[in-house]
Amino acid sequence: MGIADQQALDFYLTPEHECSYLPGRTAQTLFADPSVRIGTSLYSELIKYGFRRSGTHVYRPQCPGGDACIPIRVPVASFQPSRSQRRNWKLNADLEVVTVGSEYRDEHFMLYRRYMHHRHQGSGMDTPDPDKYSDFLINPYIEADFYEFRLAGKLLGVAVADVLNDALSAVYTYFDPLESARALGVYAVLWQIEAAKASGFEHVYLGYWIKECQKMAYKDRYRPFEVFRDGQWREIIP
Repeated sequence: MGIADQQALDFYLTPEHECSYLPGRTAQTLFADPSVRIGTSLYSELIKYGFRRSGTHVYRPQCPGGDACIPIRVPVASFQPSRSQRRNWKLNADLEVVTVGSEYRDEHFMLYRRYMHHRHQGSGMDTPDPDKYSDFLINPYIEADFYEFRLAGKLLGVAVADVLNDALSAVYTYFDPLESARALGVYAVLWQIEAAKASGFEHVYLGYWIKECQKMAYKDRYRPFEVFRDGQWREIIP
């Protein structure tokens, strides 16, 4: 089957299952037909309706009785970094950022393994299997870049972003746990906002903002931001 950019898609709703973010909650997920190869152009439209990807799977939460997972994006032209974000930018000014293509690299995977073992030890993501790593981050049908953050040649972090028609979509960032003082997760978002602005893009998509989940609540710190509610994007200016 060829890459689908304009054809109609079928969607499938999963049965209810345990929510991986909020204890005691149940969740459901709406998946685009996994047999269809969704390319960059179609995904550039689907993401505007709250969809995300994991590997080649394109999905959106469709949870019963609630909407805790809120799609969020940053309008790069109006973004105003906070004082702490400006400090972070200066702190990491000594890093070199190298853009490489979306393909498996041993150096990346070894860093990913150290990060996962430190941050998510014992979880399903803490795996020694390079194929699972590739299945999670690499999609051969959607254009993406891997941004390497290096200090004197040493790889400190990697940010993966999809390069869409008019936006960047942050997929995942991982970094050396010994470099936590640099807050490279913050720097990666700031860098992608600047990269999107330089490319003439309108937004950086940050995935789902979940206020009640500590690991997902940070996304409202990049301001102003827009959220997708009731079928439309709305700018929030705190």
